Amino acid sequence: MHISKLTLVNFRNFRNATLIFKKGINTIIGENGSGKSNLFRAIRLLLDENMVRAAFRLAEEDFNRGIGSWKGHWIIISLEFEDISHDESIQALFLHGTSVIGAAPVGKATYNLIFRPKKDIRQKLSKLKVGDKPALAEIFDKLTISDYETIFTGRSTCDFSDLKTYASIVGDFDNVIFPKETEFPQIGSKTPIYLSLTKEVCFTYIQALRDVVSEFHNNRTNPLFNLLKSKSGDINPAALAPIVKMVGDLNTSIEQLDDVKLIRGDIHKTIKETAGETYSPATLSIRSNLPSEAEELFQSLRLFVGESHDSYEGGINELSLGGANLIYLTLKILEFKYQKEKRVLANFLVVEEPEAHIHTHIQKTLFDRMQYSETQVIYSTHSTHISEVSAVESVNIIGRDGTFCEVYQPSNGLTPAEIGSVQRYLDAIRSNLLFARSVILIEGDAEEILVPILVKKVFGISLDELGISLINIRSTGFQNVALLFHDDRIKKRCAIVTDLDAAFLNVAAEVGDTAARTSYKEKCAASQKAGAERKVILDKFATGNKWLGTYYAAHTFEVDFIECGNSAIMAKLVDEVYKDGATIATAKAEISSGNKALYGKRVLTMATQEGKGWFAIKIGAHVDWKTKIPKYLINAIVLTHYQFSREVLANIIRYRAGLHSMEPAPPADIALLLSYVDEFVLGKIELTDIRKHYLAILPGDIFNDFLAVWQ
Repeated sequence: MHISKLTLVNFRNFRNATLIFKKGINTIIGENGSGKSNLFRAIRLLLDENMVRAAFRLAEEDFNRGIGSWKGHWIIISLEFEDISHDESIQALFLHGTSVIGAAPVGKATYNLIFRPKKDIRQKLSKLKVGDKPALAEIFDKLTISDYETIFTGRSTCDFSDLKTYASIVGDFDNVIFPKETEFPQIGSKTPIYLSLTKEVCFTYIQALRDVVSEFHNNRTNPLFNLLKSKSGDINPAALAPIVKMVGDLNTSIEQLDDVKLIRGDIHKTIKETAGETYSPATLSIRSNLPSEAEELFQSLRLFVGESHDSYEGGINELSLGGANLIYLTLKILEFKYQKEKRVLANFLVVEEPEAHIHTHIQKTLFDRMQYSETQVIYSTHSTHISEVSAVESVNIIGRDGTFCEVYQPSNGLTPAEIGSVQRYLDAIRSNLLFARSVILIEGDAEEILVPILVKKVFGISLDELGISLINIRSTGFQNVALLFHDDRIKKRCAIVTDLDAAFLNVAAEVGDTAARTSYKEKCAASQKAGAERKVILDKFATGNKWLGTYYAAHTFEVDFIECGNSAIMAKLVDEVYKDGATIATAKAEISSGNKALYGKRVLTMATQEGKGWFAIKIGAHVDWKTKIPKYLINAIVLTHYQFSREVLANIIRYRAGLHSMEPAPPADIALLLSYVDEFVLGKIELTDIRKHYLAILPGDIFNDFLAVWQ
């Protein structure tokens, strides 16, 4: 048996989200604050018997803020199970309340937690006239969280994530349309308390490792103590009897020490001298309190570990963070194994960010080994070393959108061949493709090296700060990766950036062409033809997909870099590439000529001679805030990131204005521009206004190209 689906409605970060799970190992990816911990809490509320009953009583803060007022709304957490065993005892459990109606034998089942207004409130809502907002407001004014109830149901037949279904059961708050009924068979029948699923499954939750030492000091959370405690019931009492006797004899021996008896007598005497006979205690003893019960003895045990080979063993507090976390993980997994032996219905291991402080090689090994028979593993991670070797079909990605989060399945709707292509790419390249807020796909070393440098130097902000991942797909093929970004899969923006390889000279044969020139023209013509064909294919591929954009360098990055106004930088590199004086002079003249046929051929020759990657590193050493960025790259950055906050735009303007102000002859009205920026941040003026002021005060600045994208 395994969890096949988790549906969350109005629970914390999740307004309406569905996660799909497979047998075996499942991966959950999401940035900080996206709701991974809340998601695990939802699962635990239904399956973890260690959750106290008070946790089922939800609060106002558990409602998603995106719905506005929580009053009247329901929180729904629904688990769907598949591949349920045909064993008679297991079937009996689900037939009593959690199976899908009509299933015989049960192969699929649901188990739901529903937090809703109590029946008297639902009755009041059902009697409202359509559109009677004053009456609705009157009910809600008196409504408190104590008017809510928590129920567990099974045998549900509805899709809780469907908005129309939700409105038909809970109500249409905007139009004040509420169902006349107060009970709905489609949400399932209430599950009897004595049939709690938590007592039938093996469920272990390993929380994110933030303070391992404190976990070991707390008997409730100490994994070593829990292991020993779970085994204490299996120990033969006869085996413990000699130990208990030895502890008792040791206690007596300590109490009979002369110094102990002397101090006891002195204490008793001093109390009588101080308080008198009447108010003094009748008896007083000093006793050794070494534990003699098995559980108490186990509480006194501590784990000592040696990380090096010098035979020294230290306590958990002496270990490195990674070492302590690895020990904690190991003990929790062993705890799961012990529990697994006692439960037969299903086994679930839920792990939150197992990679904390652990070496990358251990992370990957941990993932490879975290596979247990008849066990479903669900874990969240920030590690590319773990996530990128996960099966893409078993990945859920959480994306933030304002006050709520969405969940994406990157393999949804793909063919097996397409999934295979994506999987092979992810297996080979440890990229942060699945973690990004937005993605720019490139296929060249030059762009991979230089785009981050250009953005940081020119705009004073990094791609990481913008949440943009620059992914070099190399020879994988754009479509094989870009197909992930789609309404059916990952709803994040993706830019495809590539070269058109348009020829920068007349490729037609001319009288007098040498064999070498003819060959060069044919090569340029072939590249130009391939670039044009590639554009047709990619434009067609991206058409109708709002998450994809295509952006093209007219020629290649190096040529377009000069064309947009960076010939001076390239001229500086000539001395680093060539040693011969005559060649240096010729190359500098060609780079600075303004003739594309000359500087285009020269810069590509230089790049080929040095190697494109190394040549890009050399260019990067000369990039500064005055460097021009080709417009196709600016468009890709702006339209991929899509929403720049006022603060981000303001920081870029302040950065560039500050650099302009340090020039020998700074532009006039820099202070005025900064005052406009302050008004923009406060919302007193809009983007169109700041764009107009920036253009007027700094007319030749490259940031005008950036701002112009929004026109």
